Amino acid sequence: MSESNRRLLLDGAAQLGINLEPAACERLQVYLNELMKWNQRINLIARNTGEQQAIEIHFLDSLALLPLLTRTDDAVHLLDVGSGAGFPGLVLACVLPEAHFTLVEPRQKRVSFLRHLIRLLELRNAEVVADRVEAHAAAWHGRFSHVTSRAVAEPGVFLQLIHPLVTPATGVILMLARKEPLTRLSEAGVSGWQIVETIRFTLPFSEAPRLLAVVHSG
Repeated sequence: MSESNRRLLLDGAAQLGINLEPAACERLQVYLNELMKWNQRINLIARNTGEQQAIEIHFLDSLALLPLLTRTDDAVHLLDVGSGAGFPGLVLACVLPEAHFTLVEPRQKRVSFLRHLIRLLELRNAEVVADRVEAHAAAWHGRFSHVTSRAVAEPGVFLQLIHPLVTPATGVILMLARKEPLTRLSEAGVSGWQIVETIRFTLPFSEAPRLLAVVHSG
């Protein structure tokens, strides 16, 4: 990562209220370099995505979840469903070594990339499950403190998918590209879930709107 990209990452994180430690910033620099290199071969993100755009729409967008995970003294174990190139789960694992992250990804080429990064960065707090979440939902009931996914499915489809593995205490984080507050899940055709918190923000440089909605079952 060039010095300008490093500064972009640090400044963008600061605008989100996040202070990146030097070691975390170094890991994310390596992550970006590997992402751009691998993307030439296996199409992890859109091929025309430049480094600076990737920093904002993938890395900073993922880091926006960090305050939701650090506000508690309880152990954090986040499940990232359909992790793809590791957004948001592996980005968060780079900056939050005291938490644990399980990345579920069925596509083998992406699994290879994720496992390569975990080895390269020596991340002992992250694991990859090369499967679909449905295959493990019953066995994983109550295992995770948080569950999230980025652009895998609409809220109604996603919540139905993960319902067997959550308890009323599980914090499910919906990552949505919108600026209007989501006041009722019925707006998305969803029942049986309750919104407990919404956070609106814009990406630091493009000012693209984003909304995080924390929901619980029951």
